[in-house]
Amino acid sequence: MSALPSSIHSTSALPKVAWAKGSYLTDVSGKQYIDGSGGPAVYCIGHANTEVNDAIKAQLDRIAHGYRYNFTTDALEELTDIIRKLCGGTLNCMIYVTGGSEAVESCLKLALQYHAARGEMSRRRFIARNRSWHGNTLGALSVSGFLERTRAFEGSLLDVSRLSPANDYRPIGSPNGEACAQELEDEILRLGADKVAAFIFEPVVGAAGGCVPAPAGYAKLIRDICTKYDVLMIADEVMCGAGRCGTWRALEADGVEPDIMSVAKGLAGGYMPLGVAIYNDRVAEPIMRVHGAPMTGHTFTGHTASCAAGVAVQKIVIRENLLAKVRANEPRLRSMIAEALTGVEAVGDIRGRGHFIATELVADSKTKKPFDASHKLFMHIRQRALENGLICYPVGGNVDGVNGDVVILAPPYNSTDAELTEMVDKMAMSIKQVLAAKGLG
Repeated sequence: MSALPSSIHSTSALPKVAWAKGSYLTDVSGKQYIDGSGGPAVYCIGHANTEVNDAIKAQLDRIAHGYRYNFTTDALEELTDIIRKLCGGTLNCMIYVTGGSEAVESCLKLALQYHAARGEMSRRRFIARNRSWHGNTLGALSVSGFLERTRAFEGSLLDVSRLSPANDYRPIGSPNGEACAQELEDEILRLGADKVAAFIFEPVVGAAGGCVPAPAGYAKLIRDICTKYDVLMIADEVMCGAGRCGTWRALEADGVEPDIMSVAKGLAGGYMPLGVAIYNDRVAEPIMRVHGAPMTGHTFTGHTASCAAGVAVQKIVIRENLLAKVRANEPRLRSMIAEALTGVEAVGDIRGRGHFIATELVADSKTKKPFDASHKLFMHIRQRALENGLICYPVGGNVDGVNGDVVILAPPYNSTDAELTEMVDKMAMSIKQVLAAKGLG
């Protein structure tokens, strides 16, 4: 999901960016940085792509924004057709917004409206997981299990049931996710199935866990449980979707289709603000029959220039077969990171999918004990990486909300082999330097 301002995680003043091209950014002093994380896993085809910029300019010359509730537009209709084909199955309906938090908020509202349209007003509760991050609106914050980012808002958030994370490196019970799936069914039964609207989860957990894929079989188990109790399954793919994991839908790799899903970051690649809540025909039918339309949307829903940017980005992803490239690069990225960090005792786990790979650092690799939060390792690694000319995405608190350090790499899909090598080498160097400086490596 959308990251909090970088200053919160920084140990010193931020540099001021001047311009960018491809995988590189340059600040006002002339210092160059390679973008190893696509910012917060956003810039999926790099910066300043001429084709995308030209598409946006051409749209602006015609009309910047045709208000969605007065007009439809070519850009909106073309992007909708593209997304339908990329999603496959029955995920045919969309609400466009300006980012991931709004997309998640729309997903939650769609779930509530679906049950209302069916006359089941008792279904108001959401179930989510700890070590998850869904966004900055109050609804998205409510379903997030990320203490650092939610603590200041406690008392004004929805009452949400929270389950254990599903993490092969730190398993709860059996490693295949059966115990975590059973938690979901147990909680539905505890609350009463007639009280539960939806279960929301990240198929590959981003900032809150550090590129944590669900254990094999987990997604199918929770799909079956949700179907059994008529609880909607919401997949938050804001960070892991739109091709970041090597399939356009991250859950495609798990053989599962959700009822509702959120997509944002890689949709327009950061060229314009854009997100989307996608929902299937089953959810759409009662909403359209009873209410005539989804009761969520914003002034800039379906913003025309943003949709034009999304069309241009997705056409490039399709034409250049970038998802296949991302899938092929996954084992290479893992092995490159492992080799670059050979001999570093603090390396606990290297995980993820596609161009969404994280390295978890631990104080004891045998017990998996994390470093104490007082070391602020992730913050110092972020700063050292910037000094070394690398943008990466270190995050803290991935173990228990307070302790834990991971470093995420989420390169542009079209990064060259040389660029991937530079990203990995600079990340490894930064990690080693910080551990040595703190006497931890």
